[in-house]
Amino acid sequence: MDTAVKPGQIGALLAQAEAGQPLDVSEALRLAESAATSALLSAARALRARAKGRIVSYSRKVFIPLTTLCRDYCGYCTFRKDPGEPGAHFMSPDEVLALAESGRKAGCKEALFSLGDQPEAVFPEASEFLRREGYSRTLDYLASMCELVLERTGLLPHANPGLMPAADLARLKASNASVGMMLETVSPRLLRNGQAHWRAPDKVPALRLRTIEAAGEQQIPFTTGILIGIGETMAERLESLAAIRTLHVRHGHIQEVIVQNFRAKAGTRMAIHPDAELEDMLRTLAVARLMLPEDVNLQAPPNLSYGDFPRLLEAGINDWGGISPVTLDFINPEAAWPYIAALESATRAAGLELRERLAIYPEFIEKRGFVHPRLTVRIDCLRDRQGYARFGEHQNAGNTSNASRVHSS
Repeated sequence: MDTAVKPGQIGALLAQAEAGQPLDVSEALRLAESAATSALLSAARALRARAKGRIVSYSRKVFIPLTTLCRDYCGYCTFRKDPGEPGAHFMSPDEVLALAESGRKAGCKEALFSLGDQPEAVFPEASEFLRREGYSRTLDYLASMCELVLERTGLLPHANPGLMPAADLARLKASNASVGMMLETVSPRLLRNGQAHWRAPDKVPALRLRTIEAAGEQQIPFTTGILIGIGETMAERLESLAAIRTLHVRHGHIQEVIVQNFRAKAGTRMAIHPDAELEDMLRTLAVARLMLPEDVNLQAPPNLSYGDFPRLLEAGINDWGGISPVTLDFINPEAAWPYIAALESATRAAGLELRERLAIYPEFIEKRGFVHPRLTVRIDCLRDRQGYARFGEHQNAGNTSNASRVHSS
């Protein structure tokens, strides 16, 4: 029996997706495995043009690494530390506030909080720090620090704390413009001994999906995404995107999906694992654009593609993510942010327009129930009539920090 995919079938699937008709996983897999790269990228760009217009956004942020202590041992991570290791740290309230204030002065509008998962569950040192500050859990400390930054600096927090019960999500909604957690993958296979998520109890796919769903039930604008190149198959990538799509269709809360490419890091279990290749990244992005609902924004981190970052626009993305003029990407410290001026130049060269957004996308600002009343006034002070960041002296001025230099290799 002839099982080869005929060119006409690929063309029909591309036309179906470009018209906004949903692809199931099997259809998306046929495109991912058989469509010519040029046709795939062209369809993704056409869908972006129809659904998102010419605007490609970014958020000017300050990156606040609240704690590097983490109970998970993902095979690719250099952010997490055990107590006593170089870089193991819990930021004090004064440190958090000082870093946030430096971001405010540099024109940032987002305070991105990243942290390890539940370190107090395994490390007495984490419990002791929290006890001295008057807390028993890292999630409680995070909520207080988000509230502190919002009240004292006016920056809009966006927290990425990992797994969260509903009560913690509800508290974060009162101080966060949006919340995030990467799904990474729905494959439980990667939890096996020696795989990327071995010894990482917080990476159980069902638990992460439950957190994303709980955020939807509480109408929290949410950022999630997949990590490619960590040992998953293409089918597993597409199943992950389909799971995200299902939750968004149910709750309407996924403001953006990130497709992040794996980069090997020295000192990790996966130090000699091959990086995700650029063409693989472009093809995955394009299929993601064709699979996801049209109202979901698609992002790829420019710093992880180094000098090739302009090519990400070819695959249909409409957001560059958070870019900081004052702090490193502490999750990927080897990959510097590009200058905002470089982003603007690359975006303009592609016939598109760069716009600064807030931690909450414009379409969610007016969406009933998605903005906590406590945040309304602050968001209104920062946004323009279209819901993007209000133009000011720092807008599109280019970065001044060496931490923001794009790699050229």
